[in-house]
Amino acid sequence: MKEGEQDGTLGPAASDLLQTILKGTASETGEPFFRALVENLCRALGTQGAWVTEYMPQHRLLRALAFRLGENWVADYEHPIDGTPCEIAVKTGRLVHYPDRVFELFPREANLRRMGAVSYMGVPLIDLDGSVLGHLAVMDHKPMPANPESVTVFEIFAGRAAAELRRLRAEREVREREAELGSLVESAMDAIVQLDAGLRVVRLNPAAERTFALAAGSGHGTPIGALLEGDDARRLEALARELEASSGERSRWIAGGLTGRLGSGGTFPAEATISAFDAAGGTQFTLILRNVDERHQAERRIRSLTEETEYLRTELRELGRPGEIAGRSESLAQVLRDLREVAPTDTTVLIVGETGTGKELFARALHMASNRRDKPLVKVNCAAIPATLIESEFFGHERGAFTGATSKRDGRFALADGGTLFLDEVGELPIELQGKLLRVLQEGEFEPVGSSRTRKVDVRVIAATNRDLARSIAEGQFREDLFYRLSVFPISLPPLRERGDDIVLLAEEFARQFSVRMNRRIEPLTAPMAARLKAYPWPGNVRELQNVIERAVITARDGRLNLDRALPALTGTAAETPSPTPADAGGSAVLTIEDFSRLERENLLRALERTDWQIAGESGAARLLGMAPSTLTSRMKTLGLRRQG
Repeated sequence: MKEGEQDGTLGPAASDLLQTILKGTASETGEPFFRALVENLCRALGTQGAWVTEYMPQHRLLRALAFRLGENWVADYEHPIDGTPCEIAVKTGRLVHYPDRVFELFPREANLRRMGAVSYMGVPLIDLDGSVLGHLAVMDHKPMPANPESVTVFEIFAGRAAAELRRLRAEREVREREAELGSLVESAMDAIVQLDAGLRVVRLNPAAERTFALAAGSGHGTPIGALLEGDDARRLEALARELEASSGERSRWIAGGLTGRLGSGGTFPAEATISAFDAAGGTQFTLILRNVDERHQAERRIRSLTEETEYLRTELRELGRPGEIAGRSESLAQVLRDLREVAPTDTTVLIVGETGTGKELFARALHMASNRRDKPLVKVNCAAIPATLIESEFFGHERGAFTGATSKRDGRFALADGGTLFLDEVGELPIELQGKLLRVLQEGEFEPVGSSRTRKVDVRVIAATNRDLARSIAEGQFREDLFYRLSVFPISLPPLRERGDDIVLLAEEFARQFSVRMNRRIEPLTAPMAARLKAYPWPGNVRELQNVIERAVITARDGRLNLDRALPALTGTAAETPSPTPADAGGSAVLTIEDFSRLERENLLRALERTDWQIAGESGAARLLGMAPSTLTSRMKTLGLRRQG
């Protein structure tokens, strides 16, 4: 190990420091976590002050989540980053340390001088996509010498602070969605009445209070018999008990309607539905009074928001990072042209490509470029759902429809109503379900499992597969009519090996992302590195390239990507290197891009001559080379290989 390098382990002092901060923050979450972190950082590092802030990039502003200076907390602190050491940390995405005389380095930063700052250390809080979420910093009235162990601990807790800030943002989005659901109920034009097990009023929305002419808040605890005519009250109670005892039916349209009583005297006719749902105190009921025209729209909107909130919770727990489509190759440009043309329509799209080519990424791009971008993009991995549950996953189920169906649940088609449904690995769909999927695509309707009620939906379908569906059709594993219905507009994604310089572009972008995430300095790719990456066949496509670059960054030495450690060895004749020339004696030969192209051309030519220039088939050159015939044809065109004579 070279002098100054760290082996990744912490010494006793740093371990004690880590334990001090862990004990001080382990029991906290949310904003109390940030206060505990700041307080314990000051105590553990012996600094005069510390703060953690959220970054507002549109205003180039840092807003404090917790700021401690001496024995005092600084409330409502906001500060522009321009001209501050914080700006350096945010701009570079790396830890910044000024051990002494920081106010002389930043003379225009009045806050530093006012606080008496002599030293400063700060680090950005990085999101999963490499963007800056916020900033964690400490300052002191005395010099703060470099201490590798303290820096390591500081970065560890910057990572914890970033994770907590991501979680807070996710929770905030869920709360906003739940508030939207509550606002929908409160602002609905229909009267919504929640009833307990004894059919007493638990909640009236404002429309219900207006409908029954009741003062705000006066209806709580009122028996339903006080709001309905006697016969209707008894009929409603009988319906409620039937629903409560039913193992399947949980809601009912009240035939003939109801007659309600006004608090000011008099009656009014109403059309209504009653629904039962399970709550902590037992079964409760929702009575919705409305006109026929408005009934379906309000009920569908309430249910959609509830299910969408649940789906959002799942998505937020995963906290996946969306990628970007990068590249300038002609094959990719053609895909993007196709995408732009079909995105504004509601046409069904079938994305075909090898594993790892980014089919989900292109599906997301299609959705975001469509007129449905403000509605959900719901994803279904057809290969990841057990065959016994996939129909319920698609179409939903009624309570008691099968063992384990303890409550009614909407499926993915209902959840995607108005938006887009992405069917990944559609070639794995069981043959017995393919007919039902075809019906939804053609008619826009389905029946939930255990229900005879037909439901209509407006969903745009994007499907994807890495299978040869033509072969699956021939083998009786895929319906031909479903194939033609899915492939109205097919898009074929090129494998990475056919994208030329895009390989280098993507590698550079992945290297940048991983270097930021790991806080490492990585030099640009050299020409030999680029040649090695382009010569590799990439059976795992973009996903494999991403993994290779991550390994290369992890094992990098002196800022240079370690492709020797990260890149799988090339095999076959195309990867053989010539014997070193005398000029190379005593060292490894370095191949240029031209060398790699020459070797590939010679290997392809050898295979073509051996098979008498037959490309496809059992005895073709493509099979001999272990590649698809279309790939071989593309490489022949690129390398200028033509049969002479």
